[in-house]
Amino acid sequence: MNVRESGMPEECEWSTFFNPIDILKTMALSDQTQDVADFGCGYGTFTMPAARITSGTVYAIDIDPEMIMAVKKKMLDKAVTNVITMRRDILHEGSGLVDENVDYVLLFNILHTKCPVKLLKEVYRILRKNGSVAIINWNLNLKTPRGPPVEIRPSLEQCKEWCVKSGFNPNSAKAYDFKPYHYGLVMKK
Repeated sequence: MNVRESGMPEECEWSTFFNPIDILKTMALSDQTQDVADFGCGYGTFTMPAARITSGTVYAIDIDPEMIMAVKKKMLDKAVTNVITMRRDILHEGSGLVDENVDYVLLFNILHTKCPVKLLKEVYRILRKNGSVAIINWNLNLKTPRGPPVEIRPSLEQCKEWCVKSGFNPNSAKAYDFKPYHYGLVMKK
C-alpha cells in the first residue's frame, strides 16, 4: 500500500524505537490469538515477534518488494514457519484474505494514508467476530526523530473516530502511551 511519505528510518534506527514483544503483549496479543495480519509489515519488526506469540499464521503484507524480501530473510534466519508473506497494494487490491479470516490486525505507523477509513473497513472485513485491530502511530509533537510530517499524523482521537466509522465497537477502545514517540490503540469488531 502506498501511503504518504512516512519518514521510515533505516532498520537499525527503527528497531531502537520499540520493544515489539512487550508492545504486542501489552496490546493483548497472546498465544490464544490464532491468525494475525500485519498490514504494511515493513522490516518485520512486529511480524516476527507476533509469529512467536500467536498460535496461528501471521500474514505479512506490504507493497514494497524489498520489505517482503527482508521478512522472508528473517523467516529463514530464524526458522520461522508460520508467516506467509504477501506483496499487495491493500488500498487498491484489498488484503487478499477472505472475510473473517484473522483474529488480530496490526496497523503500525500507516494510518497517515489518504484513505484511512477504506483501510480500516478492509481490516473490519477480514476480522473474525470479536477480533481486534491494533494501531500504533507517531505522537503529534515535533520532537520525534523521524516519521511522517506532523500535519498528516492522525491523533489518537482521529483514529478512534475512523475505527467507529468503519464498524468497530466504540466501547472497546483501549489506548496506550508508548513513550517517547508513539501511542497505541486497540479496538474490537
